[in-house]
Amino acid sequence: MIQTHSKDFWRATLALCIGSVMVFSNLYITQPLLPQLTEVFDIDSLQATLSLSVATLSLGGALLLFGPLSDAFGRRVIIHTTLVLLCLTTLATAFVTDYHTLLILRGLQGVFIAGLPAAAMAYMGEEFEPQGLLLAVGLYIGANSLGGVSGRLISGLAAAEWGWSSSFLVLAGFDLLCVALVIWLLPASSRFQPKPFTPSPVIHGLATHLRNPLILAACFVGGLNFMIFVNQYSYITFVLAAEPFRLSSSWLGMLFLTYLSGTLAAAVSGRLVRNRSQPIAMGVGIVLFMCGSLMTLNQQLFWIVSGLFINALGFFFTHSLAAGWVAGHAKRSRGSATSLYLMFYYAGATLGGFYLEPFWRWLAWSGVVAASLLILIVTLGLSLWLVRFEKAQATVWESEPTQQTDSVA
Repeated sequence: MIQTHSKDFWRATLALCIGSVMVFSNLYITQPLLPQLTEVFDIDSLQATLSLSVATLSLGGALLLFGPLSDAFGRRVIIHTTLVLLCLTTLATAFVTDYHTLLILRGLQGVFIAGLPAAAMAYMGEEFEPQGLLLAVGLYIGANSLGGVSGRLISGLAAAEWGWSSSFLVLAGFDLLCVALVIWLLPASSRFQPKPFTPSPVIHGLATHLRNPLILAACFVGGLNFMIFVNQYSYITFVLAAEPFRLSSSWLGMLFLTYLSGTLAAAVSGRLVRNRSQPIAMGVGIVLFMCGSLMTLNQQLFWIVSGLFINALGFFFTHSLAAGWVAGHAKRSRGSATSLYLMFYYAGATLGGFYLEPFWRWLAWSGVVAASLLILIVTLGLSLWLVRFEKAQATVWESEPTQQTDSVA
């Protein structure tokens, strides 16, 4: 077992954080490029957002595959193999000449991106002693958002100088460095015990969680919120690339620094909500998300960016609590519960463009905000419903011992 603060602890944690930065950099690489993609490939805004949607969709599905595969073949094997394949796929994407091929390669990227998230948490749970696990997981989750920011920054800056395809070429070079570091740094597994690759336990666990309203409601909160959050960034790039702002792709990439307020919110959410109702806190985060969305209706760049900062704060605060709620209310098969939450999460990202596009065509950015508020009202209602359900369940659980005693008597 890897001891906390030992050399192997920091090597393993650094390796997984580097891998996390790499995979999430690749996931969101096309978001600052959307205005360029519409011009280069002569496509509309909905077709452009598919470059993100196909990656998140394939990622969500592949998470269910790589979890059991890592149980059978080992965490390091899955991590190393998928990172190498992701690097090669990113490199190939730099040389595509038609949009359909780009979408196919983006789908493959999503599949290979899933390998690290599916295996990293299992690796830490097996190899790290409990005292260091919380520290390692916190650093790893922080690297997730850092990867999302860095990928967009690299993409936007490279595209502004050398065109959209250079973003994939530069990121492939970055990926190669990351893969080499992960392979060198990540210690060999000492506590891994292979299990047969059998999908039936996973299917049974998912079916059980789908029948649990406490888990299902939180999955919808996370998925619907992410559907709005990540796709708002897609459409705001069209707004800011046009008159009167005319921002270049490099400045559009900088826009995603607003995620950093969300990184902070996720880090402190556990402390702020300790001994308080998680569903109520989720609702507070959703209200912040609503307020930030309304602020972006102001036509001044300062207010738009400020609104995005508040959006990220509210979204990530709610997201971290919803994910923790799912894990905490899964009585068994917690890995399946986490996979289910992530399925809803990335399915939301995939469907968001299809949902928002008609509103965008109807009323441009005002339509996007109106559509966002409709969904956020739904997730706010789900959060408040969880408060009532939580209280009702607590009453039932408190009465169960008495009922059981009476029946035995």
